[in-house]
Amino acid sequence: MGESNTNDYLLPDKAYQTLKWLALIALPAVAWLVGAVGPQWGLPHCGEIVTTINAIGLFVGALIGVSQLTAAKPDDSDEK
Repeated sequence: MGESNTNDYLLPDKAYQTLKWLALIALPAVAWLVGAVGPQWGLPHCGEIVTTINAIGLFVGALIGVSQLTAAKPDDSDEK
C-alpha cells in the first residue's frame, strides 16, 4: 500500500466542498422547509421525509468528516 498518500483527502477538493455545503446548509434547509410548509400543503408523510433528509445530511457529514480526519492524521510510519 502506498503510505505516501495517507495525508491526502479521500475526496477531491471540489467534491468535498460541494458535500460540505450540502450537509451543512442545503439539506438542513430543505428539511426545515418540508417540515414547515409540507403539512400546510397537505404533503403526506412530512415527518418521515424530514427524518430521511436529516439522516442523509448526517451520513454525508460523517463521510466528509472521515475524509478530513484521514487527511489530518499525522504519518506515524516514519517513527518505527
